[in-house]
Amino acid sequence: SRPEEALPVVKTYVAWRHRYWPSGKHDILIAQNNLAICLSDLGRHDEVLVLKREIYAGFVAMCGESHHDTMGAGLNLAMSMNATGLNEEAKSFLHDRLLPMARRSVGADNQLTLMLGRILAVAHIDNPEGRDDLLEA
Repeated sequence: SRPEEALPVVKTYVAWRHRYWPSGKHDILIAQNNLAICLSDLGRHDEVLVLKREIYAGFVAMCGESHHDTMGAGLNLAMSMNATGLNEEAKSFLHDRLLPMARRSVGADNQLTLMLGRILAVAHIDNPEGRDDLLEA
């Protein structure tokens, strides 16, 4: 992988999607996610977090909170929050919003729900006071 070479290509593709197919919202969000992956590979985690927030908001607006794609974007956002040290925000987002939605929408034993619980556990690793929330996840 050569993210420094890929970055200008991915940025151009995102701009191209916006310019020529603005109605293709889903494809634009996927292209933005690819850009976030490239930026993450370059260690630009603050920029990734901004993009992941935009992507999540875009999926909420397009599909609703309970859609599988939206919850997947939420999972990615929570992982970015953890990566940038925003563990408290990640815990709140996962515990109060994403996990309950996933349990209602896809069930407690669904792979996505289990992954959300895992990311919540990661957010709690440095917080021994959060043991009860960790056990609940």
